[in-house]
Amino acid sequence: MLPEHLPHYPSPAKLNLDLRIIGRLPNGYHALESIFTLIDLCDELSIQPRDDGQIILHTPTQGVEPEHDLTVRAAKLLRQHSGSLKCGADIWLNKKIPMGGGLGGGSSNAATVLLVLNHLWDCRLNQQQLIDLGVKLGADVPFFIFGRTAFARGVGEILQDFDIPQQYYVLLRPDEHVATPRIFAHPNLPRNSPSNPQPTWANMQPLRNDMQDVVLQDYPQVQAAFQTLAQYGEPRMTGSGACLFLSCATPEQAQAIQFRLPENWQTWCIQSVAQHPLFSILSNR
Repeated sequence: MLPEHLPHYPSPAKLNLDLRIIGRLPNGYHALESIFTLIDLCDELSIQPRDDGQIILHTPTQGVEPEHDLTVRAAKLLRQHSGSLKCGADIWLNKKIPMGGGLGGGSSNAATVLLVLNHLWDCRLNQQQLIDLGVKLGADVPFFIFGRTAFARGVGEILQDFDIPQQYYVLLRPDEHVATPRIFAHPNLPRNSPSNPQPTWANMQPLRNDMQDVVLQDYPQVQAAFQTLAQYGEPRMTGSGACLFLSCATPEQAQAIQFRLPENWQTWCIQSVAQHPLFSILSNR
């Protein structure tokens, strides 16, 4: 639970609407091109500054030591960059985004901490400076700091605005954890998709995820969920999985499909969000 007397800051999830592996970078990482969009499935955080240098996560996630939590790591990274050992924070996190599903919840939490503490600590870093910090925490963190639908290159840190129509989705989380390093190391993973020098919504069609076939081969519950969703359209996987989504023309269509899915599956009706909701909150403070 978050303290009622403190602001509640949104920390939205993301979808990779398209994800292509175009090669390898000099450092050995895979070179990606992807369309990222925010969705209205959100975690929430409350953050209160302290002046004693302590960074305390009051709501640790089961199985994750607080010092390894991305929220704590983000706060410590910004404190180090600020040069002030007195900068501290109390942090509370209400998790609604499932972990390990390719939705970027942990990265989003880290980005929200950086954005909020940059404001509360009066660090005065601009967006690009925060992005440069964020990439040290994870490849998805820069997108959440960028905070708008984006076409991403590199490992995900080179971002440009990207226009998409309003989107509605059924989102499904299979009861299976996909190990991202295993997928990147898979011998059958495509690694030579052509780069798109002038990406637009039209010339990216049909959308795809180069990791999807490998995950479907190796993870039977993801495969079963994919086949169920495929009765209603063309599902895709986000990130390295395991979450799957199906694009719908209207919210009502998404709700009708969700109603037909097995009740024991974790599902949501969601929509794309053009801009991070935190931006308007911080601009008014």
